[in-house]
Amino acid sequence: MAIVHPFCALRPKNEHGGDVAALPYDVLSTGEARVMAAGNPHSFLHVDKPEMDLPDDVAQYSPEVYAQAKTALEKLVASGVMTEDKNPCFYIYRQTVGSRSQTGLAACVEVAAYNAGDIKKHELTRTDKENDRVSHVEALSAHTGPIFLTYRTNPGPSAVMKKWMDANKPIYDFKSEDGVGQTMWLIDDANVVSELIEAFKEIKALYIADGHHRAAAAMRVSGARGSADPNAEVNRFLSVIFPQDDLIIMDYNRMVRDLNGMDKEKFLAALSEKFDITEKAEPVKPTQPMTYGLYLDGKWYEIRYNRPVPTDVVERLAVAVLQNEVLAPILGIANPQTDKRIDFVGGIRGTGELENRVNSGEMALAFTVCPTTLTELMDVSDADRIMPPKSTWFEPKLRSGLLIHKF
Repeated sequence: MAIVHPFCALRPKNEHGGDVAALPYDVLSTGEARVMAAGNPHSFLHVDKPEMDLPDDVAQYSPEVYAQAKTALEKLVASGVMTEDKNPCFYIYRQTVGSRSQTGLAACVEVAAYNAGDIKKHELTRTDKENDRVSHVEALSAHTGPIFLTYRTNPGPSAVMKKWMDANKPIYDFKSEDGVGQTMWLIDDANVVSELIEAFKEIKALYIADGHHRAAAAMRVSGARGSADPNAEVNRFLSVIFPQDDLIIMDYNRMVRDLNGMDKEKFLAALSEKFDITEKAEPVKPTQPMTYGLYLDGKWYEIRYNRPVPTDVVERLAVAVLQNEVLAPILGIANPQTDKRIDFVGGIRGTGELENRVNSGEMALAFTVCPTTLTELMDVSDADRIMPPKSTWFEPKLRSGLLIHKF
């Protein structure tokens, strides 16, 4: 049973939503953040990427960084750009790209549900990144970036939200710098809030689509603060919850810096023992799980796995087959999470990014991979298993700064 809670969001005043909203901290480098926030003192990147406002010689995870985040948030509040809603509310968050939209409920969920496995995960976290989010949350006494959650098809919550959207004007409605429509409604009617709480009780489990480090950090902060009160805000964390039918996972492609001591002919010969290889005139974007694209020496190839597909819920994933049959045994990348010879490129960047980095000599080859599906993600999570690193890439990204959960 999914339990959701309304909350009093600290958020931009309606007219400042577009100025404040920013991409998540973990999809931008410090340099990119500086460029994106240039000339915009209200950008939430000043809070989420505070190192961009400090000298370059300040260490990434130093106390000064988190103190700067707190200062930046306090400045947004003191200037009147952000204010806190007086009563607990739900918020509907819709993102639109062309003709496609995804609509979710912004709400708080319980750390206890995460600990009990009712909010399911599919990735391991890195200690350094988890520690970073713990320090950020502790410094601000707030969750600034929502965890991206999803659930198996259930029409109940969407029906309640649609009725509200049809009858009420949004508090924010703007396009972000990448052309994505960002629209949000505030639900302050107690009866509708109760309807949504009841609708979510019909959902068995929630699944983390993106935000594993933020969720783990929320759990640690809750434990450190030690509140026994189940209604304490520190025991909850910020999320936006989408139905699976609204979401699309994009491909998450792989690049490798060298051929592990082989020349092109030896590599292709080794690959041909388990894959059928066909040269192609155009970039290859696979739509079938056991088919991959390979860009090598200025040419594209379609490679198709010709062995029996594993039946295990993890081993049958397209990214797992590539890792187990090519990256590890042929290219010598046993641990893609730590090996510096491999890099990962989200499909949003297109095949041109792969071609450019191989043609420049930075990388030796690139693989395009069929996207993981939502059903595969949920099946792995239900089995209490972990996906290979960088198995999913969700677009569009949730904006940070539109809603903050204070505790």
